[in-house]
Amino acid sequence: MKDWLHKHLEHIRLTLSRPDALLMLVMIGLLAGILSGGVIVLFRFVVEGTLASVLPGAHDENFEGLPGWLRLLLPVLGGMAIGLLFRHAAKGQTLMGVGRVLERLTYHQGYIGLREFLLQFAGAAIALISGHSVGREGPHVYLGAAAGSLLGQRLSLPNNSIRTLVGCGVAAAIAASFNTPLAGVIFALEVVMMEYTLVSFLPVMLAAVSGNAVSILFLGSAPAFVVPALEMGALHEMPAVVALGLVTGTVAACFIHLSQLFSRFGRAYPFWWQTTMAGLVVGLCALFAPEVMGIGYDTVNNALIGEYGLAALLLILCFKVLATSACGGLGVPAGMVGPSLFMGAIMGGIAGNLMNLWFPEVSSSTTFYVLLGMGAMMGASLQAPLAGLTAMLELTHNPAVVMPGMLAIVVANLTASELFGKEYIFISLLRSTGFDYRTSPVLQALRRIGVGSVLKKEFVSHDRIISRKTAEKLLSDEPEWLLVEESDRPVALMHALDLARHIQNAELQEGGIDEIDLMAIPAWREQIAPITLQANLQEALELLDRISVEALYVESAGTAGRYQIYGILTREQIESAYHY
Repeated sequence: MKDWLHKHLEHIRLTLSRPDALLMLVMIGLLAGILSGGVIVLFRFVVEGTLASVLPGAHDENFEGLPGWLRLLLPVLGGMAIGLLFRHAAKGQTLMGVGRVLERLTYHQGYIGLREFLLQFAGAAIALISGHSVGREGPHVYLGAAAGSLLGQRLSLPNNSIRTLVGCGVAAAIAASFNTPLAGVIFALEVVMMEYTLVSFLPVMLAAVSGNAVSILFLGSAPAFVVPALEMGALHEMPAVVALGLVTGTVAACFIHLSQLFSRFGRAYPFWWQTTMAGLVVGLCALFAPEVMGIGYDTVNNALIGEYGLAALLLILCFKVLATSACGGLGVPAGMVGPSLFMGAIMGGIAGNLMNLWFPEVSSSTTFYVLLGMGAMMGASLQAPLAGLTAMLELTHNPAVVMPGMLAIVVANLTASELFGKEYIFISLLRSTGFDYRTSPVLQALRRIGVGSVLKKEFVSHDRIISRKTAEKLLSDEPEWLLVEESDRPVALMHALDLARHIQNAELQEGGIDEIDLMAIPAWREQIAPITLQANLQEALELLDRISVEALYVESAGTAGRYQIYGILTREQIESAYHY
C-alpha cells in the first residue's frame, strides 16, 4: 500500500512538473482556495471579535470613540508588542506582507515557512487591534499565499506548481477580503505572479471562487463598502477626471517616497524601536484625526455618502499619508492595500466636494469621484491598474464606471511612475530594505516548467569498471546516456554511443577486451550534479552556472529513504524547453 501511494504521488508530481498540467493544477488550486479562505475567516474572527469587545459601542472600527490619551498610547504599546514578538521569535526576519511574498516567489520558489505564517498572523492581528494605520489585505495576501505554499510543500509538489498555489492563495485571500473574486484573480496575476497564461488563470480563478464561498459561508455576502446608487458624469467632466488622476498620482508618489524615507531612517535602529516609533507617529496623528486608526472602512463608507466636508477631508488625508507611510516604512507587519483605498476615497471626496462647489449644476455625485479616487490610488501606489478597475466594477455593478475609471487610473499610474519615477510600494519597500528585486520574462518562463517535464529518461547507470558482456547488454536497450557511478553515486555522464564505439574498435584489435574502465576510455565526459524532482528550470539553470557543470541528474527520495534517479537534464534541454 505504501509503495502504491508513493508511486501514485510520484506520478502526480511528474504530471504537475509540466507547464500544461491544467486539470491537476485546477484541482489543487481548489484545495488551496478553500484552505486560504478558511485562514482568512479565522483571522477576521480574531481581529474583529477582539475589536468589537473592547471598542466603544461594540463597533470594530470605532477608534474615534476612544479618549485622546488612549488613542496615543494604544498604537505605541501595539508597536512595542510587535517588535518584542519579532525580536524573540522571528530569527531576524522582519519583512512581511505582499513584499515578502514577491521576494519568496522570485528567489525561493514560493516557499513560505510555518514560523513566518504564525508571525504574520500574530503580528498583523496586534497591529490592527492596536489601531495602526494599516490594512488587513496585506496580511490576508501573505496568509493566503502561505497556505497555498504550505499545502504544496506538504505534498512535495514541484516548485513550478507551488508558485501557482501561491497565486491561488493570494486570489482567494483578496476575494475573501472584499467579496470581489474577479479583483482577487487580477491582483494575483498582475501584482504577485506577473503573468497571464491559461494554466495560471484557471486554477487562480477557481481558488478565488472557493475562497470567496468560504468567506460568504461564515461572514456573509455583504460587500466591504456600501456604494450608493451612482449618478454618472457626462463627457464634459473628463477634465475633472484627468485632474483627479494627476493629483492622485502625485499623492501616491509622495506616499511611496515618504515610506522609503521612513524605511531608510528605521534601518539604523533595532526592529522593536522601529515598530514602536511607527506606533508613536500613528498615535500623534490620531490626536488630530482619529479616523487614521485601523483599516478605516467606516471612514471610506462615510466618504462614499458625502458625510465629510472639504476641511475634514484634507486633514484626514494629510495625517493618513503620514501615519501609513510610517507603518509601512518602519516594518509594521500589515497591509497597504486598504490604506491606499482609504486615501483614494478621501481624494475622491475632495474632488467631489470641489466639483459640487464650483459646478453644482453639472457635477456628478460625490460617490462617483470617491470610487474613481479609490481605483486611481490603488492603481498608482500598487501598480495594479486592472485590479483597481475590476474592484471598482465589482463594487458598483455598474459598467458605466469603466471608461472614467480607466482614464483616472491611467493618468494616476503615469504620473506616479513616469513623472515622479516611482515603482510601486511593495517593490520600493523591498529595495529600501536592501533586497535587489529583479525579474524577467525569461525567468518567468523557466519558473513555470518543472525539471520532471523535460528530463531525458533514455539512460543507464553502472560502476566505472564494467565487463564487456554487461556493457553489451546495457547497450542493447539503445540508451542515449550512461551515468558512471562510484560508491553508488553518479560522478560523470557520457554518451552511450562512445562506449559502443570503444567496444567496436576493441573487436578489431587482436585479443579483444574483458573489462572496461568507463573513466579511461576515449569519450566525451562531463561532471554531473544532482537536482531534486521538485525543482524548476530556473533552479536547474542557476545550479549549472553556479557549479560549472553541463548536466544534472534528477533524483527523488523513494521508499525507505532510497534515492531514485529519474533522468538526465542538460543545458541544451533547458534552452530547447524555453524556446519551445
